[in-house]
Amino acid sequence: MALVWVGGRGAVKDFPGFSAGRDADAVRKAIQGLGTDEDSLTNILTQRSNAQRQLIAKGYEEACGKKLKDDLKGDLSGNFEHLLVSLTLPPAVFDAKQLKKAMKGSGTTESILIEILASRTSKQIKEVGDAFYTVYGKSLGDDISSETSGDFRKALLFLANARRDESSKVDEHLAKKDAEVLYNAGEKKWGTDEDKFIEVLCLRSFPQLRLTFDHYKSICNKTIEESIEGEISGHLEDLLIAIVKCARNTPAFFAERLRKAIKGAGTDEYTLTRIMVTRSEIDLLDIRAEYKKLAGESLLSAVKSDTSGDYEAALVKLCGGDD
Repeated sequence: MALVWVGGRGAVKDFPGFSAGRDADAVRKAIQGLGTDEDSLTNILTQRSNAQRQLIAKGYEEACGKKLKDDLKGDLSGNFEHLLVSLTLPPAVFDAKQLKKAMKGSGTTESILIEILASRTSKQIKEVGDAFYTVYGKSLGDDISSETSGDFRKALLFLANARRDESSKVDEHLAKKDAEVLYNAGEKKWGTDEDKFIEVLCLRSFPQLRLTFDHYKSICNKTIEESIEGEISGHLEDLLIAIVKCARNTPAFFAERLRKAIKGAGTDEYTLTRIMVTRSEIDLLDIRAEYKKLAGESLLSAVKSDTSGDYEAALVKLCGGDD
């Protein structure tokens, strides 16, 4: 697994003294014994890094002749099953599947497309695109093109094509210029030139955007969020606001998504699982800190009060501690 999916602020790290053979064997016993041993499965799969889980899955398949994810699906059910199966997939494959699911059936789940495409790095999106093609035999861009429309589609395609600059260098002159461009495309004219917003927000690096937002505020006396909310509507507005939030503070963006998933009417386990799985090795420690700031309670206590059973136990392990 490429390092693009591992950050310094993950709650899950490589397990010391790891043995793929020993773990694969323990997983096999947990599944094939009399009654499933959910605790063993939870302990192993939530306490190993994704790279280690791939080796366990490989060892399992060599020993049993069956895919681990298929046996987990056959043996478990509900949210717990979805969580453990998700943990066994390579991150790029997991994202690809989530994107596909968001575009399947009647109606597209735009919020999932927005969450994934706004928050991933260009390197990650390239890998997701490759995984999407490998799994489904068609390009992510083609699916987005057929399932979305208008300026929203245009912006998603910019993101899906992984064109965002990844350098950490910032250019003061460009930030001033972009701030002027955004001001002229929105607040300053009658009607809005959405293309300019899409180009700047989908192509510039996050550090560069933060500088642009500062200049924008000094030209316009409004935050970029206020202008987007006033000038743009619908899914494009949601996407651009998500990009601004990720550029300003990605962990805070996810903390807010988690809060909504947990505290909304009925828990959105699907989103809860996706964020806990995808951020567990990248920045979950920072997301936990942001969650505490936002909600006044720790993510761990929110998870405990809102979920139950094996699903709760596995999320608690993934969360990796209290704040």
